[in-house]
Amino acid sequence: MPQRTHSKSLLHMLFFAAALSLLSAVVRRERRQLLKTARDRRKKVRVAPRRIAASVAFATLFFAGAAFSAGAGNTVVALIDPTSSDSAADTTTTTTTTTADANQSSEAAPSESHTAAALLAASASASGSAQAGESQAQGHVSQAVASDQTNRSQGQSTSSSRVGASFAKSASARAGSAARARVGGKTAGQASHALRLQGPPVIKAQPQPLRKPVDREPEADEPNVAATVWLYRDLPDPTPPSRRLKPSFARQLMRVSQRNHVDWALTLAVLRADGELSAVPASKARLMELTQKLARRHSNRDAWASVLSIQGRTGFADRTVALQNLYRAIGLQALVHGYDWAKPHLEKQILNDKRISIYPGGRSDIQRHRVNVRVLALIAYLAEAHGQVTVSCLISGHRLYARPGVVSAHIYGLAADISTLGGVSILGHQQPDDSITEKAVRNILLLPAEMQPRQVISLLGLGGPSFPLANHYDHIHVGY
Repeated sequence: MPQRTHSKSLLHMLFFAAALSLLSAVVRRERRQLLKTARDRRKKVRVAPRRIAASVAFATLFFAGAAFSAGAGNTVVALIDPTSSDSAADTTTTTTTTTADANQSSEAAPSESHTAAALLAASASASGSAQAGESQAQGHVSQAVASDQTNRSQGQSTSSSRVGASFAKSASARAGSAARARVGGKTAGQASHALRLQGPPVIKAQPQPLRKPVDREPEADEPNVAATVWLYRDLPDPTPPSRRLKPSFARQLMRVSQRNHVDWALTLAVLRADGELSAVPASKARLMELTQKLARRHSNRDAWASVLSIQGRTGFADRTVALQNLYRAIGLQALVHGYDWAKPHLEKQILNDKRISIYPGGRSDIQRHRVNVRVLALIAYLAEAHGQVTVSCLISGHRLYARPGVVSAHIYGLAADISTLGGVSILGHQQPDDSITEKAVRNILLLPAEMQPRQVISLLGLGGPSFPLANHYDHIHVGY
């Protein structure tokens, strides 16, 4: 048993020895790594002085460059204008003299104006030996300042005047020597050099050529026109399907109107002006009642008076008569099938109507189907309203641009120029007092919304799309 115990203790000692050796090896390894890390850190820390030295060197170079630039700038300024350096020297001398005498003049504050006058006077007297031009200029300045200061000091007390006089006497003696030093520092050569520099400018002004005048374009630079941008495009049919009359109602309207000897266009116009805008604006009973009222009031003789007697409003009567003329001009079938459907019929009607006069180029535009149906309906409407119409321009013969950058509505077939209405020329008849132009413009403005133009140009501006332009003195321009 004792031998076994001894062998166990020996094994324990060997195990502890191996553990200690292993631990010491690990410790030594860690120590080597720490030492190596410390050496690396020391090497890195030693780099810091180099960076500081480099920073100091660059800062020195920067300030040296700034100082060199400032000195070079002063030299260039002195070469360009030597008088600036002389004026700076004069200012320095005067400032030094004034600072040196500040303690002595602390008790004579009320008489500072007398001191400034005395200094200027001493400067003028001391510079008598300098050039005549400079002494004369300084003398004028000193006299002006002295007179100004004398006027200001008239209200001061007698004691302040005595103190100022005694101080001015002592200051004039000091200012004499300073002025002599200042005038003596400016030689005749520097003065002549400064006079030579006061010549013509180095860069001579070049005259700019005037722009070529541009002829004024129509519809430009006029009131209420500058902010308008016209965008032309294919316009839809003036009457959408929902606003077109049903064929059955159209037939009923025609029968009832003929039975009571009333114009179907006037009957429909009264309904539309009253706000009935559907495809069936009235029943048969309403049609009978309305046509009988119009017949009793002799609507075939005077449609406007008969409508006025029914509604009692002149505005309503005006709109009704305008609608009657429009419906009669385009026909009942155009109100059933649409304006575009009736365009071929309108073209033939206008070309064969004796009341409508169109120049050959305009007739060719209509025959080639280049004119919009709105313009055709407008021409037929004016013929119904005034009995005669002359169209002076459609597409052919009109220039491309209405104003710079804007293509005219004529080029798209969306405008017409009217020169005569009812046998009366527009030229010379554009007065605002019931002239033919005013009647025509008002009739155009009474058209329904789907037929309202965007431009009604003459010498009259009656609101809405109408506005005046001076070059439209002989025609009325209507554009969509």
